[in-house]
Amino acid sequence: MKKITKELVNKSVEELKKEAQVIRQDIAKRTVERKVKPDKNSNTIKILKKRLAVVLTIAHQKELSKEIK
Repeated sequence: MKKITKELVNKSVEELKKEAQVIRQDIAKRTVERKVKPDKNSNTIKILKKRLAVVLTIAHQKELSKEIK
């Protein structure tokens, strides 16, 4: 997760928000697929939710740091 965080810190707020939107769509798609056809790896939605939380946290931190400056 540290590698992912380092990559995300270098992105702009707009890029982070776009990535968050893509992750949300992926979570929704996988949730529907999971109801229809159970996946072998049931952990994928949980992993995506954690990644979404990290993306949103970093985006919020960047927004707050811009307001302070």
